[in-house]
Amino acid sequence: MRILLLGEYSRFHNSLKEGLMQLGHEVMLIGNNDFKNYPLDISLYAKVFKGNYLLNKFRQLVFRISKLDLAQLETAFRFYINRKKLVGFDVVQLVNEYPIESTLYWEKKLLQFIFDNNKKVVLSSCGDDYNCVKYMLDGKFRYSILTPCETNPSAPHCQYTLKYVTDQFQKLHDFVYENITMVIAGDMDYSIPLDGNPKSFGLIPYPINTEKLIWSPLTISDKIIIFHGINEINASRKGNSYFEAALVAIGKKYPDKVDIITARSIPYAEYIQRYDSAHIVLDQVWSYDQGYNALEAMAKGKLVFTGAETEFETYYSISEPVNINAKADVTYLIEKLSWLIENPQEIVAIGKRARNFVEKEHDYIKVAQKYLNAWTN
Repeated sequence: MRILLLGEYSRFHNSLKEGLMQLGHEVMLIGNNDFKNYPLDISLYAKVFKGNYLLNKFRQLVFRISKLDLAQLETAFRFYINRKKLVGFDVVQLVNEYPIESTLYWEKKLLQFIFDNNKKVVLSSCGDDYNCVKYMLDGKFRYSILTPCETNPSAPHCQYTLKYVTDQFQKLHDFVYENITMVIAGDMDYSIPLDGNPKSFGLIPYPINTEKLIWSPLTISDKIIIFHGINEINASRKGNSYFEAALVAIGKKYPDKVDIITARSIPYAEYIQRYDSAHIVLDQVWSYDQGYNALEAMAKGKLVFTGAETEFETYYSISEPVNINAKADVTYLIEKLSWLIENPQEIVAIGKRARNFVEKEHDYIKVAQKYLNAWTN
């Protein structure tokens, strides 16, 4: 099969591509990269208006005056000049409802080109979209990434997330759903809002290339190393402030037993390298299941604080913890970290189970086959 993967922001499509190619398929990946700099076959990144200091300043001035983002127009142009390479695929998978990230006018025009010139188009639900944001606003989750917006509505992610339920984005959502064959959720945070949706295939776990993520059993001979990675743009939606507060207390409580590493908004390759030495990785608070960063850390045998709610444990029949369910409660986080520091054998045991879990449920070749089965059936 010839497969086009449109959009990338978590290494999800890169790992899926690697699995599909192992199974003998031809795969192209196109996307609009951010600072994480994931590999792409065709990049839509607006390097003229974002990469040039003076032109970026001009872009910002134009945006303040007209609300028109010249970088979005450049992204649309880069898609347009590559359009002839994006036809005749057996399957196209969109990473979300807004995969090109152009102006909404051009987004619809360019997606229409994809719909008209390829055999089948499917949608992945693995990030903000109309369904999941509306589900949050309707209060159907116990908590969500919008929970911090109740007390801090000016947090950067609030406006970004809420745009998906504006009239314009709802029209984009409707347009996409009129043209796709199915929508596939990547984890519990996105599969739950899709329950009952007639186009929902259900959940297929994220693919993780464990061949690239080398595992060796954790050994703790001296200090316990705790890694906390922060993307400044998404800090509030990840709950990083709770981790930061807990780490201040842990640093004072166990100065001779822990080393704390904090990394802020660094490229993916450097991020992976920085947490290689860690025993414990702090990922996110406002989630029910694991996202990509957590799964990759688990694949390396790290103990990860992340989403691991009862919905996740029930779905995967978890009998012994493979991670620690992170909560928006500093006292709870301090207690959990303290217990682990005082019982380091538990860090090693959970880290080993984490690797086994990823190999069982998220192996990139097995998951790629699940996608093929979904697309063809």
